[in-house]
Amino acid sequence: MITLGNFNEVSRLRHGFFTRAGGVSDGLYASKNCGFGSADARENVARNRTICLQQMASPTAALITAHQVHSATVVTVTDAWAPDDAPRADALVTNRPGLALGVLAADCAPVLMADPKAGVVGAAHAGWKGALAGVVEATIGAMEALGARRSRLMAGIGPRIAQRSYEVGPEFKDRFTAADAGNAVHFSLAPAGDRQFFDLGAYIAARLLATGVTDVAVAPNDTMQEEARFFSYRRARLRGEPDYGRNLSAIVITD
Repeated sequence: MITLGNFNEVSRLRHGFFTRAGGVSDGLYASKNCGFGSADARENVARNRTICLQQMASPTAALITAHQVHSATVVTVTDAWAPDDAPRADALVTNRPGLALGVLAADCAPVLMADPKAGVVGAAHAGWKGALAGVVEATIGAMEALGARRSRLMAGIGPRIAQRSYEVGPEFKDRFTAADAGNAVHFSLAPAGDRQFFDLGAYIAARLLATGVTDVAVAPNDTMQEEARFFSYRRARLRGEPDYGRNLSAIVITD
């Protein structure tokens, strides 16, 4: 489990960006696959999610995740739901202690946020589509509706595909520069032709800073390259593998 310093300093918060190690799954999903959307055995996924809560020192918390669709849709959570009843959304917010908000990723960026004074937390799944659509800003807005203030927010961007591993075509860059010409700074030329490398983490951090959030921590990990620690959608596709595991990230207010 990876933690970020800004959250570690708050006693009423527990959080974690979980690695793939220490679970019960095998094969493509070895070993801590937390995604019910995979073809892994459901009992293995459920056990892995329980292990994550134990590692986060929140064994009695209710872990809640959404059916992620690469959107900017945010759900305010007041009660736990069963996995099969999960709404289609890519971010969750709550002010209820004991509700652990989780997001799943396998190259996309997990973003955890908290206003400890207001007792409000949020978790967002930010792939390029959701990030470009404004999932970070939508999450902040939903947290503010619960009493959070962006001037007090702490944000952590977890392990994700790094720029060196995220090669894209010119049409991809065009989407971003059409939205804001300044987004060009998050791209660099790749060795092959007109290909580019995209820095998803820096792009999300820039959007957070632009909202007025100043406490932003960024994990240095690369899910694509660190195979022993993380599942990766792109790595699985490059190998022609039929499926892939999902990395969990979660945050909870303890009281």
